[in-house]
Amino acid sequence: MLVAAGREASESAKQWVYRVLRRAVMTGQFEPGDPVTINGLAGSLGVSAMPVREALHRLVADGALELLDNRRVRVPDIDPQRFEEVLEARIALETRAAERAMPFIDEARLARLRAFDQQADEALARRDFGRLVEANFDFHRCLYEARPGTVMLPLIESLWLRLAPFMRRAGETLSATYQIDRHAEALAAIVARNPDALKAAIAADIRDGTGHLGQMHFEQMGAARKAS
Repeated sequence: MLVAAGREASESAKQWVYRVLRRAVMTGQFEPGDPVTINGLAGSLGVSAMPVREALHRLVADGALELLDNRRVRVPDIDPQRFEEVLEARIALETRAAERAMPFIDEARLARLRAFDQQADEALARRDFGRLVEANFDFHRCLYEARPGTVMLPLIESLWLRLAPFMRRAGETLSATYQIDRHAEALAAIVARNPDALKAAIAADIRDGTGHLGQMHFEQMGAARKAS
């Protein structure tokens, strides 16, 4: 079931629908390969078809959704080569963004980062994987946006959109694959003002979570093809 955020007074219907659907994709509310229908979404959100159609067109342009030959829209699946390429792009951009943000992280932002990390831990303990994904993105966004005027965050978020449908699955296996708390390592590196340690923690966080999930996903796909 689509979880919709409240509409701000200043938002138009099309702005709100785009924000809700973009957040839904980014937090894993849709699975890879899921069809996305205008009428179904319009009914869920209580709006007409027009703002949904416009939002879907924007999300196709963002690379978050794909338009099929029959004009249907779905959440794209991804092949191993593209997955690895997007993963490497995440690591390259996010480690650099973290390094550039470090000098601007004050005690107030450090407290916010710790709060998001705590929320992620609590969500994992409750097995609330949707909230776990949200808290993870909130942690990373809070870190990178510490640098004023950063232009990297929109680029990073475009990559999150492409991998996000896998993220909920990552949460479901996280306790088995994520043995070291990389967020805790990142926080310790910030306190120590050690940019190399921070970059290493962010790279390991991406690899241990999303990267391990991708490896499992493609192994399962290969096994299913052999069995059929």
